[in-house]
Amino acid sequence: MLAPETLFPFQLDDFQLEAIAALNQGESVIVCAPTGSGKTLVGEYAIHRALELGRRVFYTTPLKALSNQKLRDFQRIFGEENVGLLTGDTSINRDAPIVVMTTEIFRNMLYGTSIGQVGTSLMEVQAVVLDECHYMNDRQRGTVWEESVIYCPPEIQLVGLSATVANGGQLTDWISEVHGPTQLIYSDYRPVPLNFHFAVEKGIFPLLNPSGNAIHPKLKGRRKPPRRQRGQKAQASGPTLPDIVSKLQQKDMLPAIYFIFSRKGCDKSVQSVAHLNLVTQAEAELLKRRIDAFVDRNPDAIRANQLEPLYRGIAAHHAGILPAWKSLVEELFQSGLIKVVFATETLAAGINMPARTTVIASLSKRTDDGHRLLHASEFLQMSGRAGRRGMDAEGHVVTVESPFEGAKEASRLALSPPDPLVSQFTPSYGMVLNLLQIHTVEEAQELIERSFGQYLATLHLAPQRQGIEAVKTEISILQDQLTYVDDTALAEYEKLRGWLREEDRLLKILEKQAEETLGGGDPVAASFAMGGTLLALKGKNVKVSAPLKAILVSKVPGPGQFPLLVCLGEDNRWYVVTVKDVVMIYGDQQRIREADELTPPADLAASPGKSRKGDETTASAIAKIPPLPDFEAQAPEVKAQREKVEAVEAKIKENPVGKLSNPRAVVKQQKRLRRLLEELSDRTQKYDNQTHRYWLEFVSLMQILKNFECLEDNGPTEVGQMCAAIRGDNELWLGMALASGEFDALEPQQFAAACAGILMENNRPDTWIRYEPTAPVIEALEGLRNLRRRIFQEQRRQDIQIPVWLDYDLIAIVERWALEAEWQELCDNTSLDEGDIVRILRRTLDLLSQIPHVPYLSDEVRTTARQAAFLINRFPVSNE
Repeated sequence: MLAPETLFPFQLDDFQLEAIAALNQGESVIVCAPTGSGKTLVGEYAIHRALELGRRVFYTTPLKALSNQKLRDFQRIFGEENVGLLTGDTSINRDAPIVVMTTEIFRNMLYGTSIGQVGTSLMEVQAVVLDECHYMNDRQRGTVWEESVIYCPPEIQLVGLSATVANGGQLTDWISEVHGPTQLIYSDYRPVPLNFHFAVEKGIFPLLNPSGNAIHPKLKGRRKPPRRQRGQKAQASGPTLPDIVSKLQQKDMLPAIYFIFSRKGCDKSVQSVAHLNLVTQAEAELLKRRIDAFVDRNPDAIRANQLEPLYRGIAAHHAGILPAWKSLVEELFQSGLIKVVFATETLAAGINMPARTTVIASLSKRTDDGHRLLHASEFLQMSGRAGRRGMDAEGHVVTVESPFEGAKEASRLALSPPDPLVSQFTPSYGMVLNLLQIHTVEEAQELIERSFGQYLATLHLAPQRQGIEAVKTEISILQDQLTYVDDTALAEYEKLRGWLREEDRLLKILEKQAEETLGGGDPVAASFAMGGTLLALKGKNVKVSAPLKAILVSKVPGPGQFPLLVCLGEDNRWYVVTVKDVVMIYGDQQRIREADELTPPADLAASPGKSRKGDETTASAIAKIPPLPDFEAQAPEVKAQREKVEAVEAKIKENPVGKLSNPRAVVKQQKRLRRLLEELSDRTQKYDNQTHRYWLEFVSLMQILKNFECLEDNGPTEVGQMCAAIRGDNELWLGMALASGEFDALEPQQFAAACAGILMENNRPDTWIRYEPTAPVIEALEGLRNLRRRIFQEQRRQDIQIPVWLDYDLIAIVERWALEAEWQELCDNTSLDEGDIVRILRRTLDLLSQIPHVPYLSDEVRTTARQAAFLINRFPVSNE
């Protein structure tokens, strides 16, 4: 076992020793620790260990610039002959025992490896270091880290180096599931503690209280400066940038990285402090020698309006600057010669440029979704650049007051815990084609459902899963309770019950009609009836199956316009009813005079529905009721309908379910069971859609590929293999465009321009370019419109949203550069920043470099692509 004390001439921190111990046990590790705490040392130990074992290490980074930096660092530590580099367009010493590469390159290597096997490109690899693996959160590229973990053979150790995240335990558990035993090494210890400050017009003050757990009391009630109203003269609304830089210099808080979220803001800031001199005489002399040497070597790379400030220790760093100039700024800053760098947040993304102080100019930024406050992890990433281990006793983070954000927002971010990692796993055409080249559909599904997104979904959907299990349990209980019930008999019983309800409904209608015909149902007639009148009662207050004959004895005032009727029924009971309960008045019969002598019981309340028993006196009065025609005798249709009802009731009694002691309870259980089965189906479908979301998307992509004849029998066709060999936003579009033949007759410079047209789009509407693409390029791109429309249509049908670029705005600049235009001429004829031009040309170069390796293309097309790549790949494009 390789002892760490023999490699590092200083005392290691506990978390570093824990990680080393786990590696020596053969386990993978995820190291979550603050920026600047020494995570990289764990990766370096993994390299030493592999070399000691006579094996290799891959060191992956998210950025080409960071890969180049690691190449230089490792060449210095391990020797140039032992270190190689692989990026999209650079290959240096690729068979070396230590190979630095972008994470995409490693992922692409894994596409050619069967599940659980080590491909030829991975032979003798002991460990893979995934530096900055919190990049899994990146919306565009995060999927690459997940795929790298999923596809990596389990015998290779993974060393994940991550900034602190809220769910490092979940990340570790997931890697343990899909790759192998993995330990979480977590530390929140910062070897260089951070002090948070708040800059206002009068100076720079502590942001937090002495305990560091709340806003400083002196800032608690502070109001933000007022916003300037339209038409109002500009006035001070917070500290000025030169004041802040001057105060940092006075307080010995330089060097500093000053984060500003726009390129123009960075460039303007350089000019606003250009009058300041931040370096000593000795530093100025050293700066002059190094800058002048760079200018002599790279006259085209000079950023003219920032040359003088650079001599004074002031610089800008953002994506619009040439890579060569950015590299100079980085080297000078690392040497301590640049005292303040105005940078966009990309500088916080892993490049080794620690400072004593970071200044965060704004706590909000503009995004594609509008203006928003910084996320906690964004704030922490920028803050983490402060404090140089071994150089500073403490680091400083300065937030700046503005009309939009004040001390309250700053303290909240300073005290916020880090954000959790989320999954950005996204199936693509390239993923589908590459997996199905060497795997079955079943194996591909197994891989897809190993994603971190799937793992998180399983955790988050646990309550839904529990709900499904609860429904299943209740269904099982009900099914056990209903085992003695014949399903056919139960279905027949429910059918009969429905039939009975319908016949009952018809009976009520007929009875109502008969009542109206026979004189009942007339409240006025009933209210004027005399005492002793014979009535037939049935209704809300007289609940009988057939109308009850009765004698009207008296009337009492009712709650409405009609009186209540006090009647004596033929069953010798007193009833208090409403006129609506009278279904028939026997107007042709003589009234019963004995009613005049009857007195209702004293305890019979004058309230509808009240009833009392009669006595012998009332019985003698009832005896006077003559034989009366039966209600149904006068309404034969009612009698016929009642017989139908009785017939159905008889069938219900004969049904096996009807013979049970409580058939309605059985029906209720059966209905509950039916509802639960429907609920189970609905819940399960929603659960499956969420848990198998990635696989369903994968299947949709398969269908589109089949429609374009890129897949046959679940394996790539020749065209499919062409698409599989390309890396881009939409591999189907790129592969089909190259296979279409539209580019075959183009000259190399035209070929390069056409490739740029299908590769990206101009997302800045205010961009202008004075060049025009030539006619053959336009004609070639126009020939692809029908193909593009078809791809859009198929994607829309399958609910797939992958860009299908076809852009004419940027291609002329690519064609002009390929025609050997001078760099300055190119820059003078466009509004694009130099860094943007380089990025467009390098993306084009990346695709051109892939084309010679695409199978089934003609030799002529491959040759044209090589020639085009040669024309593009010259300084400053070739220097990054």
